[in-house]
This record gives sequence, structure tokens and C-alpha cells, in this order.
Amino acid sequence: MKTSIEITLMPLNDDYKSIIKKFIISLRESNFQILENPLSTQIFGELEPTMLMLIEKINNIFSACDGIMVNLKIVKGNRYHYKPDF
Repeated sequence: MKTSIEITLMPLNDDYKSIIKKFIISLRESNFQILENPLSTQIFGELEPTMLMLIEKINNIFSACDGIMVNLKIVKGNRYHYKPDF
């Protein structure tokens, strides 16, 4: 099942920029389509492999840093090519 996942990582500490950069770089190493913007990262792919990858990446960042908050939005379907029509 195709999915689109928006993830926002919010480190609650002073070193937030480097933590976010490391996390995004680790996501780029995956085999999924990724779009980045200043507020979130969007990942597109099959549900189970995408979620398994995210579990691993989130577990790694939780193990390495304290005070990490993650916000996920999951949509059924690949929205990679979505263009607003207004």
C-alpha cells in the first residue's frame, strides 16, 4: 500500500540544528522518495518498509539525544506529484 508520510523532528534543546541535520541526512540514505522543506520532511513509499525505516531512525535519534519530539502525518496514497490547483 502506497503512503505519504510527513515527519517533523523537534529537538527540545539548544543543539537542535545539528540534530535535525543529522536526522535528515540519515533519511536521505534510505531508498524512498523524499521531499524536504523548512518545516518538515515528506517520505513516499510502501507503508511497511517506510514505517520500519522510520522506527529505526527514530529509535536511533531517541537513543542519541534527550528531549526529542516527533510529529508524523500518514496519508494513504503517494502524494509525491501533488500540485495544488488553486
